[in-house]
Amino acid sequence: MTASPRREQIEAAFPSLEELSDEELAANCVRAWELGLKRGGWRDILDIPYAWNIDEVSTVEHVHGVAQIALTAIEQQAHIHNAPIDRDVVIAGALLHDVGKCYEYTDHVSEDRLDAPNPSYAGDVIPHSLSSYALAHEVGCSIAVKRTIPHFLGEIPTRSIEAELISSANAISSNAITQATMGISLPEWVERYSQTQA
Repeated sequence: MTASPRREQIEAAFPSLEELSDEELAANCVRAWELGLKRGGWRDILDIPYAWNIDEVSTVEHVHGVAQIALTAIEQQAHIHNAPIDRDVVIAGALLHDVGKCYEYTDHVSEDRLDAPNPSYAGDVIPHSLSSYALAHEVGCSIAVKRTIPHFLGEIPTRSIEAELISSANAISSNAITQATMGISLPEWVERYSQTQA
């Protein structure tokens, strides 16, 4: 069976998929992105911006960055502290933590990037951390993976070490992006723009 164009885009965008030892988990990650792209109406996975007001960096670049930062952290945690960390859970969490941006940012890009977004999903009504969790749940990801998706403290009561790694990697990547594109830190970006989107 030949791969769909969306599947080919996803596999090319996220080389970390190949590092997953669990083939079913890798398939779930791809399926979540396929659903997000289809429902969001995206023509190209590379067209999804990092944020509604930061188009210079794509969500793909950010997700790849989070995965690489988290993988480096795993190596250090294991080497220095001998911490038991589920590598597959961290990789999948990194790959899925922002899949909900497929829905959230359709209203903030030019129409030439989209083909008929599904109004039942697309739009900025639901924050991407919630829709990312929902997509991971829909495709059958384990609770261990789903627990890594909410990025901010308070979004989930009990956080795992894998969730903390994703949250930290996300903050590191996001800080680098907001600094490079806007000259401000992530907390400054959140303070300045969270009310705009609320």
